[in-house]
Amino acid sequence: MSKAAPPVDSGDIEPVGLREALEERYLAYALSTIMHRALPDARDGLKPVHRRLLYAMRILKLDPDAGFKKCARVVGDVMGKFHPHGDQAIYDALVRLAQEFAVRYPLVDGQGNFGNIDGDNAAAMRYTEARLTDVATALLEGIDQDTVDFRETYDGVEEEPVVLPGNFPNLLANGSAGIAVGMATSIPPHNAGELCDAALHLIKFPNATIGKLVDFVPGPDFPTGGIIVEDRTSIIESYKTGRGGFRLRARWDREETGRGGYVLVLTEIPYQVQKSRLIEKIAELLQTKKLPLLADIRDESADDVRIVLEPRSRTVDPVVLMESLFRLTDLETRVSLNMNVLSQGKIPKVMNLAEVLREWLDHRKEVLGRSARFRLGKINNRLEVLAGYLIAYLNLDEVIRIIRYEDEVKKTLIATFDLTDVQAEAILNMRLRSLRKLEEVEIRKENDALLIEKLELEALLACEDEQWDRISGQIRDIREKFGVKTPLGKRRTDFADAPEANDADIAEAMIEREPVTIVFSDKGWIRAMRGHLDDMSKVQFKSGDRLRFAVKAETTDKIVLFATDGRFFTFAADKLPGGRGHGEPVRLMIDLEDNSDVIALARHDAGRKLLVAASDGRGFVVAEKDVVAMTRKGKQVLNVPDGEEACVCVPANGDSVACIGENRKLLIFKLSELSEMTRGRGVLLQRYKDGGLSDARVFAMGEGLTWQDSSGRTWTVKEADLNDWRGARAQAGRLPPKGFPKNNKFGPAGF
Repeated sequence: MSKAAPPVDSGDIEPVGLREALEERYLAYALSTIMHRALPDARDGLKPVHRRLLYAMRILKLDPDAGFKKCARVVGDVMGKFHPHGDQAIYDALVRLAQEFAVRYPLVDGQGNFGNIDGDNAAAMRYTEARLTDVATALLEGIDQDTVDFRETYDGVEEEPVVLPGNFPNLLANGSAGIAVGMATSIPPHNAGELCDAALHLIKFPNATIGKLVDFVPGPDFPTGGIIVEDRTSIIESYKTGRGGFRLRARWDREETGRGGYVLVLTEIPYQVQKSRLIEKIAELLQTKKLPLLADIRDESADDVRIVLEPRSRTVDPVVLMESLFRLTDLETRVSLNMNVLSQGKIPKVMNLAEVLREWLDHRKEVLGRSARFRLGKINNRLEVLAGYLIAYLNLDEVIRIIRYEDEVKKTLIATFDLTDVQAEAILNMRLRSLRKLEEVEIRKENDALLIEKLELEALLACEDEQWDRISGQIRDIREKFGVKTPLGKRRTDFADAPEANDADIAEAMIEREPVTIVFSDKGWIRAMRGHLDDMSKVQFKSGDRLRFAVKAETTDKIVLFATDGRFFTFAADKLPGGRGHGEPVRLMIDLEDNSDVIALARHDAGRKLLVAASDGRGFVVAEKDVVAMTRKGKQVLNVPDGEEACVCVPANGDSVACIGENRKLLIFKLSELSEMTRGRGVLLQRYKDGGLSDARVFAMGEGLTWQDSSGRTWTVKEADLNDWRGARAQAGRLPPKGFPKNNKFGPAGF
């Protein structure tokens, strides 16, 4: 098969390396995403689409006291003049700025359906209307006074602001979130009044520590309220590094229903959690029986959130119920903090709390300086015009003559009275009614007032301290208008410590409590059968297998297993395979050695103590709470030497220990002679010349020693008849009483 000939180079083809081309284009894409889409500007806290929306609405004169206009009109202007992207993307940005549950201080006042906390979408843009809020007006304040730079729009026809004047701490007050290329930002909303207090402190003490600023800004303030359960140390560290997070919980109250009953009512849910999905998740957990303490959930919300939780019974601890919900649902969320913003609108940078506030203050200082210089220019221009007016009044007859009879009036005026072009133009544009004598007085008054204002502005520009005083006054005005004493600025999110709840109680609360029987076969198969079974003869096993242990328990219990290598293994009863089949081999669940076997299986009792011993006759007492280990490897408790194996694990209930050896010698001694340990070989229970330990029991001497023979009959020897076998630990003992089993075993231990 012939190969195609390469294209002929006509001279218009420029060879470009694929690697270099990809790097160049991807870098351009990354920079575009970072600068113009994902990261907010630290100065006004806005991304380009939001800035363009507010500026376009200002051009449309949609002030807070003006009428509304259709959102379709706003979106059309933004898309046509400033933002060449899809109309739906622009409308979604507009909608979010108007949602009181999404934005702490809305920048758009919406009229119509703008969505809700359930996650329902807003109505189409042709149905909804919008105008600016007072907060947005503060952000735009002074934009026509040369306070910020403007640049050409994408088509070069219009101009748009590079940044807004930002007379409001919008970056932290409303927060921001975005994902760029290789970086992201996540800033939760804060309280504007608290931010103003922190900014005023930073003006007074430029080297203030983060810890001191956190005294003013203790943490986020979410529009949906909730309770932050993060400790202060963690909060300070988050604000110090610019990275961290906050645990946010729903707010709940207990309402009595009479006769000792109660319900729990959720009045606030975490930020950005959709109420409908939250309720669906809880209902799903109810159906799958993962919330056994909860009986029902109802949504009784109207304008406010009201979710009613009905407990299973009046005895349910509300704290435990809520803690189980916090662990399984979005009633507790973690809100991340990653203050990655554009410094000076150009440099992506992760800032701490002080740096973010300083960036805003520096921007306000620049805006103040530019505004003062702009006003100073206007004053100088007006003073120039007023000086021309005064010359005209002093030489009114000559001015009238020149205007009436000269051919080149403007040039003649300039030459005759030494006027500037601006003054001559102003005189020529005067109305006849302005020639009154009274008007001359007004001009002189205006001239004097402007001279005073000019001196004040020049003094302001010359003194940095006076500039900061002026900025402090502006911040106090913002605090007065949007501070914590106003309905909009009142703090909605509180702080609290998470209640102390027992982990075991919470874990148990997440499991449906049901009776089960744990069945363990001779070949090591384990399963959990429903109910407490008394007749085990009907339980089926694999061919050649049979029952070894049957333990009655509940699904909330832990099951403890003891192996011949001295290790304890722990299982959650609700996690064991069901009883429909033959179960599963226990060796698939734990790392049990091939040469090891199971010698005991029981329901875990944290308040119980156990006697464990090996075939070499050594053992000790261990608290059962110290043997739990929910891992595949288990927990090594009894150290078993080579050639020996663990053979005893019985409850240490009583005051005496009975040991029987393979040499058929019985010894009884006081339990107090044994050590209580958490791990080790222990001490010698009984001394042997031949063989080792066969079995042991702990019993109450006053009740006598009991055993069970091969026929299932129970034998009991009273205290008075046991004197011949009583001695000290580590003695040899003597032959057991008549009737003791020939296998040298006491029978079932009850463990």
